[in-house]
Amino acid sequence: MNIAVDIDKTESKAAPLRVQHVVRGRLVEGDAVHHVSRDLGAGFTTPAIDLNALITPRSEPGPLFDVRISEIIDFLAETGERFDIDRNPILQECAERIAQVNTLPRRVIDNLFRQGRGVLNKQALQFQIEQSFKQPRALDEWVPLTDPFGNKTSIRAFPPRLIHVVAGNAPTAAVASIAQGALVKAINLLKMPSSDPFTTVAILKVMMEVDPDHPVVRSMSAIYWRGGDEMVEPILYRPQYFDKIVAWGGGDAINNVVKYLGPGFQLVSFDPKTSISMIGAEAFVDEATLEAVAEQAAEDVTAFNQEGCLASCFLYTEGTREQVDRFCEALLPRLGVDRELASAIAPRLPGDMREEIEVLGMLDDSYRVWGGFDGLGLVIRSEEPVSFHPTFKTANVVHVHSLDEALKYVNVATQTVGMFPHERKAVYRDRLATAGAQRVVRLGSAAKWCAGSPHDAMYPLPRFVHWMVDDDI
Repeated sequence: MNIAVDIDKTESKAAPLRVQHVVRGRLVEGDAVHHVSRDLGAGFTTPAIDLNALITPRSEPGPLFDVRISEIIDFLAETGERFDIDRNPILQECAERIAQVNTLPRRVIDNLFRQGRGVLNKQALQFQIEQSFKQPRALDEWVPLTDPFGNKTSIRAFPPRLIHVVAGNAPTAAVASIAQGALVKAINLLKMPSSDPFTTVAILKVMMEVDPDHPVVRSMSAIYWRGGDEMVEPILYRPQYFDKIVAWGGGDAINNVVKYLGPGFQLVSFDPKTSISMIGAEAFVDEATLEAVAEQAAEDVTAFNQEGCLASCFLYTEGTREQVDRFCEALLPRLGVDRELASAIAPRLPGDMREEIEVLGMLDDSYRVWGGFDGLGLVIRSEEPVSFHPTFKTANVVHVHSLDEALKYVNVATQTVGMFPHERKAVYRDRLATAGAQRVVRLGSAAKWCAGSPHDAMYPLPRFVHWMVDDDI
């Protein structure tokens, strides 16, 4: 969908940008195919795709099969040392190109690269392995075990063959996909998004600076094709070539993948999620507290200009209607602020959403709207959640008399729940999990995380590997 955006993101009439590919660790140039980016309608070109070159025969182990996990972590960490947007010209050029196809401004893109560097931290990578695997050495060797009946077996976390459908809403997603693929020693084919067909290759080029022939580099291919391409996907999405597809993206992207699933070809899905806030009546104890809570809520609403799954869309606020309206008034000016992960002015809302909001403003007093369509943010107060998915700094503040009422709106598509006061997390976290939620945090910290934690209610790495068993009974 093409959308109107602020003046810093006007549609470009310049020559198409050239996108590079990487095929099994080797850079590929060319401009054989012309594409248009999803968000801004910017043109870019890619090399022609040689499908045969992307396939590693099943008779051939991947480049990382005999490489110890400690060596892989060392290589990723050395890449992390060079992953510095302030000093590395590869990343600087990449960020400049992303800004021409993505709705995020250059300043926020740079900040996301700085965050991404933390993904390639040696201690964090080691901690991720330790948290994910009961027997981490199973990644390197066969691990013998004896069950309670005396039966002997050995297990190994065998390197998989993975297709990664990389998320396009933040460059850090590509960093995580590459690191995860390397940690499980996979043969990796990374499908790049049209909203960022540059970061994945840029990361691999930084790796090539460290060692162009390292097995991690040779285990990676990074390609762009248009999602649903009938000349590509029916050929690649087969169990004789790949074991699993690791898919990030919206509903259409996930549904497109599902039709290819079958015996031997599985899906690990980081599918669309919605995040919320739960704000207790304690927010109204005094004006200073109310202002602080409004600031914390704004941090969560505006993360990635509300384009990430962790950004809050619905804020269930406990109190009287008068109190909730005061919160809305305090929240609005905090939405139009430059932040580390958000711009002061967001892209304009899609036309259909603007029409729905205009209608809400004309209804009875169960709805009230603060702000406008200028990109500085908008707040809708309602008695139940609005029917559309808020985006681009649109906060739907839902008036509840008790936070208990918010639980009926929580389901398996609820990712992050920001809570104020944070002491009430302990009261609600079990009930939130029962309803389907996956993560509860202090209000204002949705975009912060602990290394090695589950994501979307799972530890991904054990799901990526091919668990092989050698029974000796």
